[in-house]
Amino acid sequence: MNTGIRIGHGYDVHAFEPGDHVVLGGVRIAHSKGLKAHSDGDVVLHALCDALLGALALGDIGRHFPDTEAEFAGADSRELLKHVYSLITKQRYQLQNTDITVLAERPKLAAHVDAMRANIAADLNTPPANISVKATTSEKLGFIGQEQGIAAHAVVLLTDT
Repeated sequence: MNTGIRIGHGYDVHAFEPGDHVVLGGVRIAHSKGLKAHSDGDVVLHALCDALLGALALGDIGRHFPDTEAEFAGADSRELLKHVYSLITKQRYQLQNTDITVLAERPKLAAHVDAMRANIAADLNTPPANISVKATTSEKLGFIGQEQGIAAHAVVLLTDT
């Protein structure tokens, strides 16, 4: 039974490894390092998937796409997001908005935010105005500040249809 409004929060983090780019919000961004992950390591979309799943108490991304399964090796996180959102719409809910914060010292993300918003909006069949993506640093503190990895938080608001 739908209850009208549901809120979910998601968090994801990946460590850096040797590479030449990162994928964030479905956008390939040149960088001096890559992200260590079973899939493409897109912390933005992984946090968003967890927020969507959490809003309806459907578990987490690891339950739906285990990193022990070869079929998800190198997976495109946009495809994972589309699958997760199909689970949401099957339960007769829709996204009202999401607010996503990316924590990274580098690469600098301001120039990529609009492309991330456009990708997410397209994958969730909603206007970009419903998608907020922000980036911040941790002022050189902790593993983010020491450029050991990237993290993201996502919050979603769902309503029944």
